[in-house]
Amino acid sequence: MILTLACDDRPGIVARVSTLLFERGANILDAQQYDDDQTGRFFMRVVFDPGAAGADEWRAHLRPLADDYAMTWTLRGRKERRRVMILASQQDHCLADLIWRWRQGELPMDLTAVVSNHPASTYPHTDLQGVAFHHLPVTADTKPAQEAQLLKLIRDTGTELVVLARYMQVLSEDLAGQLEGRCINIHHSFLPGFKGARPYHQAHSRGVKVIGATAHFVTADLDEGPIIEQDVERISHRDTPAALIRKGRDIERRVLARAVRWFLEDRVLLNGRKTVVFTD
Repeated sequence: MILTLACDDRPGIVARVSTLLFERGANILDAQQYDDDQTGRFFMRVVFDPGAAGADEWRAHLRPLADDYAMTWTLRGRKERRRVMILASQQDHCLADLIWRWRQGELPMDLTAVVSNHPASTYPHTDLQGVAFHHLPVTADTKPAQEAQLLKLIRDTGTELVVLARYMQVLSEDLAGQLEGRCINIHHSFLPGFKGARPYHQAHSRGVKVIGATAHFVTADLDEGPIIEQDVERISHRDTPAALIRKGRDIERRVLARAVRWFLEDRVLLNGRKTVVFTD
């Protein structure tokens, strides 16, 4: 099982957790912790063999301890798969990559649906066979109704994580708020960076030497959510805008895939406007 917890830092937290697990017959397989001196918050992720007890029994064991420390905590089976929905627009490089990794078993998730504001014919090179696909077109006038459809689909499918795989629609403040902490976006820049249209052309015109991508949680503040993962690649004056786009797509794919996998493995904990990521 995987236990994650966050609370105000106090002496004895690690001792209390490890002692409880030992006394109840668990075997700790991996443990990571972080004490944020600036906020006074403590974070921990523990992977353990639960023995004969099931998840409900373990929750009952852990609840008094969690109450003592006013913890925010989760407990999940190691083989329990999260339900994930992917949203995309016209560009499909991140969509195709996530689906490929899912089919290969790299992303332990159940794919509830792919949703796009464009028809399935937009993706002739993406393997959507056996995947539920929903075309939800949107305009400025129909945006509230479209988002209501989307939210209903998320609820009806029991989706736990929404991934914006280059979904080029800004979520409303209401929808972003309802998906807080469970909606990941990929941004085409090592934030902060070039915003607006044709970012790689802007970068080329400014002669940048590094391009990158950022995966972050979606909030009502556009591209200001807690950052989960970032990566960069050096470029030179020889790179054309087309080369930057090609290299940028590669970065976006790997950054988004890492962020999604870490979320699925309960490695990402919110810390105010930041995250704590217990990487493997």
